[in-house]
Amino acid sequence: MSDLNSIGFTQAQREKRRVNVAILGAGRIASHMAETLMRMNAHPSLSNIINPYAVASRSLDRAKQLAHRYRITKAYGSYQDLLCDQKVDLVYIATPHSLHAEQATSCLQAGKNVLVEKSFTINARQANEVLSLARARGLLCAEAIWTRYMPSCRILHDILSSGQLGHIRAASANLCYPTTSKARMTDPSLGGGALLDVGVYALNFLDMVFQAEPVKTIHSTASLYATGVDESNSTTLIYRNGALGIAVSSMSVSSDRTGTIWGSKGYAVCYNINNIQKIETYNTDHQLLHTYEMPPQITGYEFEVEAAAQAILAGHVECPQMPHADTMRLMEQMDSIRQLCGVHYPGEN
Repeated sequence: MSDLNSIGFTQAQREKRRVNVAILGAGRIASHMAETLMRMNAHPSLSNIINPYAVASRSLDRAKQLAHRYRITKAYGSYQDLLCDQKVDLVYIATPHSLHAEQATSCLQAGKNVLVEKSFTINARQANEVLSLARARGLLCAEAIWTRYMPSCRILHDILSSGQLGHIRAASANLCYPTTSKARMTDPSLGGGALLDVGVYALNFLDMVFQAEPVKTIHSTASLYATGVDESNSTTLIYRNGALGIAVSSMSVSSDRTGTIWGSKGYAVCYNINNIQKIETYNTDHQLLHTYEMPPQITGYEFEVEAAAQAILAGHVECPQMPHADTMRLMEQMDSIRQLCGVHYPGEN
């Protein structure tokens, strides 16, 4: 935990200050975040904590267009110009996976807190270096995997802790979208492949179910795209307590995106693990026990932004919804999966 004064906040500012949020990048995900910030800024209970402050792109025209469309104060035609702005408190990094480590490092060295889009980096070594730097600088660094911040995560944990499913013995999750037409998905130099883009959500779902239960063994296979990245993959995690987790992802087909949890007293079905819409629980006779509807949301991104802003104002270096240990656990799992499947990125040993 850092001292707020070390990042320029006085005691009075703790109570009154809004966090100036900047977006690094101007692509599709950056646009979603820009819309989120604009709508948060108009929301009665959220406008008092965040301020849509700046956007930076390698193209000044693109930055200006995004800023104008979503009522963002500043537009920069270079990332360095953004980092020189002393008023920026939090940078949301919305660029390809391969750039995350370098850009997060630059932000942290410039004294900026960071919220880094998933996959956090391309491997665990990079992740550890970035997180270590954040802790050394006393700055917030969090992975922006939105499902961990949504109310659905808390609802899922409440269901599991209620005991209605009994002892959890297995879970499965799949997430597949046909996205091979996108250059970043097939390019190894950009950290392409299904695993880091959508497979991380399937693994994250299993992590939400089993939490910090150690993984004893990983089995994984993949079909490779012509460029050498994984096109589709299937992974089985065997946990130390004997439970099984199955994760499937692909960038060439569509799937039902379902997460299922099996326990000794019943099972649960989660619809759309990428943004859970509904959870149904059943007993062992397949009788419906409960249906859990999810609360309304703005875009879904607002929860991670609010969590990051609250953590900054409290002087924390991590968000409790997605602590550093959880980011490292998932990165290490994906390293192991890629090794088993023979997927390597340029520059890796």
